[in-house]
Amino acid sequence: MIESISQLVGIMKLEGATKFYAKKLAPNDNSKNQVYLGGNFSALNIIPHGDIFFDANDTAGSKRERAKAKVSFFWVDENGRHHAPNTQLVLYPKYPEIRMSGFLLGCRGGPSDVMTVRDEGRILVLGATPAGDVLGFSCFADHPVAAAIHAAENLDETGVFVELPTSGSEKSSKQLLIETLTEIYSKHWISSQKLGSDGEKRSYRARNGGGYTLEAELGISPNGYSEPDFLGWEIKQYGVADFENFRPKSPVTLLTPEPSQGIYRDDGVAEFMSKFSYADKSGKEDRFNFGGIYAHGKASHKDTGLRLELSGYDFAKGKISDVDGGLVLLSESDELAAKWPFTGMMEHWNRKHAQAAYIPSLFRNPPPEYSYGPRVLLCEKTDFSLFLKAVANGVVYYDPAIKIEGASSAAPKIKKRNQFRIKHTELKTMYHKTEYVDLSLEA
Repeated sequence: MIESISQLVGIMKLEGATKFYAKKLAPNDNSKNQVYLGGNFSALNIIPHGDIFFDANDTAGSKRERAKAKVSFFWVDENGRHHAPNTQLVLYPKYPEIRMSGFLLGCRGGPSDVMTVRDEGRILVLGATPAGDVLGFSCFADHPVAAAIHAAENLDETGVFVELPTSGSEKSSKQLLIETLTEIYSKHWISSQKLGSDGEKRSYRARNGGGYTLEAELGISPNGYSEPDFLGWEIKQYGVADFENFRPKSPVTLLTPEPSQGIYRDDGVAEFMSKFSYADKSGKEDRFNFGGIYAHGKASHKDTGLRLELSGYDFAKGKISDVDGGLVLLSESDELAAKWPFTGMMEHWNRKHAQAAYIPSLFRNPPPEYSYGPRVLLCEKTDFSLFLKAVANGVVYYDPAIKIEGASSAAPKIKKRNQFRIKHTELKTMYHKTEYVDLSLEA
């Protein structure tokens, strides 16, 4: 029998879990009424999940009122793990609210005695693995694990959850990140480099080496996946003129998602460019560009005729009114040029930005070298509703850099970059918790 938090955490560790959370269950938290995971989208940062989707077979009201995401869920006990194959997250963006359901359906070893009743004091413990599995344990109020959690003090809260410590001797991912960044800061000037897929560092001469060099020092191989970079932290480097004022040279690129609907996706980028691009302004022959700043509430761009809007969003309430909505680029005749649905953006944002570190850098040449500054901004506990609010207020804007070269040739070359950006001074509005760490004091 499991008799302590440390024993439970140990069992979950053997099953691959690295992060641990507990929720004090309310009477309505049961298999009939689902388990309430919070009045915002922050639970998506904690619980690994699959793609967010609409269920065509969902008969409980309009599918536009909610979306779902599968969870690879297993109940654990002293006998091992028990797969709960029908576990899913149910998202109600209009409230907003997230619940978990199906966690007993089709599972032979689940704690049905605990999760089918309304008893006060019950506890749910979750362990998340890097592979994307979620491990669960639930017990009544008189169980030693529940008693210990109810009596515990000074546990960090994340939405409706409290974070459980693993052991006193282990360092948190934040501590390890700070230690590693301190080592990089202490090196001062580092030759521009890029980490290859084979794990080897190679010289990199292009001017955009600041991010690659930092990633190489952190052991991060460049990739296009929407996953955090280092121990669950998204790493963002930005250039500054000096380490005294830390004034950034450019805005922060938050996301670079491709549109999944509209002319851009349905008819292809070439057709999109033929309709909305403009001739290269520097005079390069047979090259067309699609750029500019697109912010909600602004007029159509003079060069492309497109404007950015939020579709399916209640501006007065600051909530999604239609789950099938999203960020859209519309022509002056309201033709849908491109669309980023809420479901895809929500998933991308929460996976990538649950925890983020913003590190300043200096550049000098020749040879190309980078130095990383001591004042690091650490951001935690984000929520997709904060992102949407920033878009609605014009704080987050669309700033594409798409070009087509050899447009009239048989094989034109297209370079795509769809990016949503924000000024550094507005970054703190995207997170519930932010702090500056001075690495010079850690060295």
